[in-house]
Amino acid sequence: LLAKYPEIKTLMGPDPHLKWIVSGMVFMQFLACYLVKDLPWKWIFFWAYAFGGCINHSLTLAIHDISHNVAFGNKQAKWNRWFAVFANLPIGIPYSASFKKYHIDHHRYLGGDRLDVDIPTDFEGWFFCTPLRKLLWLFLQPLFYSLRPLYVNPKAITRMEIFNALIQFSIDLIIYYLWGLKPIIYLIAGTILCMGLHPISGHFIAEHYMFLKGYETYSYYGPLNWLTFNVGYHMEHHDFPSIPGCRLPMVKKIAAEYYDNLPHHQSWIRVLWDFVFDDTIGPYSRVKRLCKLAKES
Repeated sequence: LLAKYPEIKTLMGPDPHLKWIVSGMVFMQFLACYLVKDLPWKWIFFWAYAFGGCINHSLTLAIHDISHNVAFGNKQAKWNRWFAVFANLPIGIPYSASFKKYHIDHHRYLGGDRLDVDIPTDFEGWFFCTPLRKLLWLFLQPLFYSLRPLYVNPKAITRMEIFNALIQFSIDLIIYYLWGLKPIIYLIAGTILCMGLHPISGHFIAEHYMFLKGYETYSYYGPLNWLTFNVGYHMEHHDFPSIPGCRLPMVKKIAAEYYDNLPHHQSWIRVLWDFVFDDTIGPYSRVKRLCKLAKES
């Protein structure tokens, strides 16, 4: 593809706008913490789901982009790591350093048994097999997403993860000291709710669940890409992970004949609906392969 379209290489490199967009989102959430401090609890959860959680989910996808060094470039890798910690602050729980550690394996060993922790465990595939159970699985997805790596492919805690946790919990304590418990619940509840049963969370299922036999990665070209740093352009992202999300539509435009005829999703809400009610789709609907590294371990 690069041999035919060498101009795609010019799309690689940092996105100069990403740091400003992310910073604006972080400070918007800090402002929201002040605004919700005196609200009734029912409105805390409403705004967490309808507003704050959307921003937090978007920030997790910004962290995804930053993990590929597209905020400051490959030559400033440490700047990217620390900026990801900053982007993590409204999420409420430390996430960015651990995500970086495992996401590299997702790209290097896509579908690799015991290496790609994005793949549900055998228990998940066996138990969450009915519409009601799959609905529950979607709701609990943040729990499985965060705990699955500890079971499937545990890795030693890194210094960056310790710094990530210390900074995160320090900011949480400052927010609690200034404005009480409600802003903390607003942040964390928003993260959990909007990474669970929420339209934006359709991307978790849309990206690599095999809706059609023989295809394990799918793109989505709908309007929710505006909120998610173009994570829907997922085939393009796996082809060129060093290209920031803002430029992935240009990849599709330049090499249209490579992408236009591939199966893709039109709606993440439809993805969630089909996942729950189609008996042929479930947590088992993933390609799993035995990679060489897994054989040697």
